[in-house]
Amino acid sequence: MITAVIFDLDGTLVQTESLKAQSYARAAIALRPDVKMDDVIQAYDRCIGRPRDEVAQLLLDQFGLADAAAARAPSLGETTPRAAFLTIRLHAYESMLSDSALLRRQEYPYATALLRRVRAAGYATGLTTVSHAAQAYVVLDALDLRREFDVIVTMDDVAHGKPDPELYLTAATRLDRLPAACLAIEDSLPGVQAAVAAGMQCIAVANELTRNVLHAAPPLLGEQIVDDPRTLDAVVNAVLTIGKEAKACN
Repeated sequence: MITAVIFDLDGTLVQTESLKAQSYARAAIALRPDVKMDDVIQAYDRCIGRPRDEVAQLLLDQFGLADAAAARAPSLGETTPRAAFLTIRLHAYESMLSDSALLRRQEYPYATALLRRVRAAGYATGLTTVSHAAQAYVVLDALDLRREFDVIVTMDDVAHGKPDPELYLTAATRLDRLPAACLAIEDSLPGVQAAVAAGMQCIAVANELTRNVLHAAPPLLGEQIVDDPRTLDAVVNAVLTIGKEAKACN
């Protein structure tokens, strides 16, 4: 029986993934002006759901940014090309996060309404995100969502990001729930992989950035993909209802 619902943040409750993509593109162009923004954004889209250190290294390698980043590192107080790249990228991203109106325009109302509905219905609620706390809380506060969660687990709380299950296992532990009693709401393949590896059912709400990758991957046990967000409530309600009916039969 499902007694807790755990949500991803970026791409699930709010479309900050597009903002992250732009921030990486701006950082890449700051290092190599000949790099095309659309190319970096497309490369980032293939990394959605992964920790930022991993994303940064992939982009450094793909676009040959390491030498330029190394040259900038001392002036930024950093010692490695990756750290320098991430610092430049973080400045760009935090500039966007400072615009609360922009963040509110990125909200997915169908997902935030679902969060409030399941919480009002008595389910425990959690959040897992590969964002770090400083950025995640800015987004949550802009959307007035922080108080909707019983637990919030960010990359500051774990050693491994998605697709490793640590974020979800940590959330389940803090909620005092077995993983099998938790339903995950995700948008990306690494997020789905993390939730399923933790032993949870997972509903993936595909968006324009994640849909192709989700459908191209082999189906995972306990995974459902929702392509039309208007059906999300019905799909979630079916999973929650099946759990209640199974308990009643026992």
